[in-house]
Amino acid sequence: MQWEGNLRKLDTSPQPNQYGQVAYALRGADVLEVLPAEQMNAWVGERLHIQFEGQIHCRVTGQTIRKAYGEGMSYQAWSEHPAAVESVLRPELSRIHEGIALRDFEWEQKHHNQPHYVYISQTGAFKVGVTRTTNRPFRWHDQGAVAAVAIAETPYRQLAGEMEVALKEILSDKTNFRKMLANVEPDCSELEDWKEDCFDHLGPAYEPFFIDESPEEFVYPVLNYPAKVNSLTLDKALSIEGTLEGIKGQYLLFDGGRVLNVRRHSGYRVRINIG
Repeated sequence: MQWEGNLRKLDTSPQPNQYGQVAYALRGADVLEVLPAEQMNAWVGERLHIQFEGQIHCRVTGQTIRKAYGEGMSYQAWSEHPAAVESVLRPELSRIHEGIALRDFEWEQKHHNQPHYVYISQTGAFKVGVTRTTNRPFRWHDQGAVAAVAIAETPYRQLAGEMEVALKEILSDKTNFRKMLANVEPDCSELEDWKEDCFDHLGPAYEPFFIDESPEEFVYPVLNYPAKVNSLTLDKALSIEGTLEGIKGQYLLFDGGRVLNVRRHSGYRVRINIG
């Protein structure tokens, strides 16, 4: 089988497949035209050859660019497009609930003036994060979490971000991708302990937004985890070939500990041969 197109971040399904694993799909584009999804779990264990064709297309305008910013954008698009607004990375900065847009009123109404979760996830360690309620469980799949629990639900993004800032005093908000790509065993008991610690740390001011849910666990289609991670980029390794040992988060895991972050290469035009 052969696939050709511009990479986009890997998609997942809301429910696990018949083997209880996170179900992955490659949904790339032909410059800007969305291509049909290709189910990927069956690729694990097969030989893959990824050839970078030397072109990067901005996922907003379709123009050829030399360098991608903010997940496949040109510098101008990254500077101007609503999806790159500051409150994407720093939710506490959002003001759309006040009727004030930082960049684009309609986009921020649709994406940020919406219900959000504050959550704890277990990747390589335990971390705090924020996501729209409609992004569950996809956000946890993207970061390679083996377990996660929502601890609060807010009516808009800024409030969730405010709570996240407070919780960063006791928990990181970052994922160490090298630790995430290890064989991490879910620890729901410790997640429950962290949930209670977060409730205590936030205190009564935020108590109306607390929710009491049980953690969810996630299993990834991985045959072998890397003993030592060797992160590849298509800017340096124009051709990557080997056995696909697994998929976790946004990473393809190849033999020899080599890994490729697909999301990081959004917009890159490649040819993939499978088998």
